[in-house]
Amino acid sequence: MSLGMYQASAPVFTHYLTSLGGVLDKGAAYAEARKIDPSVLVNARLFPNMFPLSRQVQIASDQAKGCMARLSGTEIPAYPDTESTFPELKARIEKTIAFVKGFRPEQIDGSEEKTVTLKIGGQDVNFTGQKYLLHFVLPNFFFHCTTAYAILRHNGVEIGKPDFMAGLL
Repeated sequence: MSLGMYQASAPVFTHYLTSLGGVLDKGAAYAEARKIDPSVLVNARLFPNMFPLSRQVQIASDQAKGCMARLSGTEIPAYPDTESTFPELKARIEKTIAFVKGFRPEQIDGSEEKTVTLKIGGQDVNFTGQKYLLHFVLPNFFFHCTTAYAILRHNGVEIGKPDFMAGLL
């Protein structure tokens, strides 16, 4: 059985966004238990020129919803990128998961050769649907999920690979 575009996208996004939500729950619990202002963690960065935790979550969400919309030819929902608390970030993840789960395989499968055009650095960049998913979206999605995890881990939240993998290990 071959792997279709839907199977390579929607279940992956759903699984790892759910994992990211669990990691955020642990971050919020950690802040509460140690009497740390949660905004310290939400605004934490690995390095001064990197995005904070909140933006990492927003970008992971954007990658998932943008991919599903572009591959299906539907409109990308606009989220305002104003989340500044753990509950707001969790709500964004849940809204993104609901959007992703709203697609059926037949809306995504067959999009391998579809042209997807993004504006990157002011230039139009064209991808086939398959290259867009496998070589652009998934690496970006995992980069930002991993960086969000790393920010919390770096700040002492007791999480490990099983939290990132959520049920796969």
